[in-house]
Amino acid sequence: MSQFTRRSLLKSSIAGTAALGMESLAFGATPGTAAHKGRIHQSACRWCYQQIPLEQLAKFVATIGLSGIDLLQVEEFEVPRRYGLICTMGYAGGGEIGKALNRIENHAAIEQAFRRNIPLAAKAGVPNVITFSGNRAGMSDEEGAKNTVLGLNRVKRIAEDNGVTICLELLNSKRNHPDYMADHTAWGVRVMEQVNSTHVKLLYDIYHMQIMEGDLAETIRGNIGWIGHFHTGGVPGRHELDSRQEVQWEFIMRTIAETGFVGYVAHEFVPTGDPFVSLRQAADLCDV
Repeated sequence: MSQFTRRSLLKSSIAGTAALGMESLAFGATPGTAAHKGRIHQSACRWCYQQIPLEQLAKFVATIGLSGIDLLQVEEFEVPRRYGLICTMGYAGGGEIGKALNRIENHAAIEQAFRRNIPLAAKAGVPNVITFSGNRAGMSDEEGAKNTVLGLNRVKRIAEDNGVTICLELLNSKRNHPDYMADHTAWGVRVMEQVNSTHVKLLYDIYHMQIMEGDLAETIRGNIGWIGHFHTGGVPGRHELDSRQEVQWEFIMRTIAETGFVGYVAHEFVPTGDPFVSLRQAADLCDV
């Protein structure tokens, strides 16, 4: 399978939807607001729907009963609030996927960005901001973990003082992000244990961790105290959450709900059909 990045998947998403639901995209959501059980607080990742204006996406997300929009830039933080939503996770300068906390030379820039942007996130009601480990590039996992702990310890007080949680994303290095260091839950948990802050957690991406290690339900149950946020995505292909995928999403959502998790589960799949239809179906499927 070809290697996907958020940028390359975006291109395929735009191409795939251009000939499909443009009339529905122009006129927005179906009438009425969906009533959900509320055990899983859901949102939608912005980058998967770049062909839809943010205001229109927010309007639809509100209509189907989701809580917010994920992965917005600082200048976009306030937009979801116009529709009774929040930005459930924002970019705040936490580095790049391949170049972040596992190298000490990146710490100063990340700290500077967090000092500037985390207070803005707090002001806009954004509960989480994202960060990354960075790639190995020959570095051992032990050294990378030590450096990541140093970096997170350097910025955790900023998060604590502002009531915002910094989430380190777990990604797969097998298919999408070759050489990425935080590619197993155990590595991330070891870092979290040493940082030991209620405002520094893992972003457990179900798509990525199914590819790397599977055993999703037991891993989630055993490490939920260190998890601050979830992402979804169908395996294989990172498309809709449906019968073509190997993850049993209803079961995984029940597992998350039964732990008492009160954070957010953000849909990070690239639709192959009408994006509004796909997102509504995912929201209904995960409403357990």
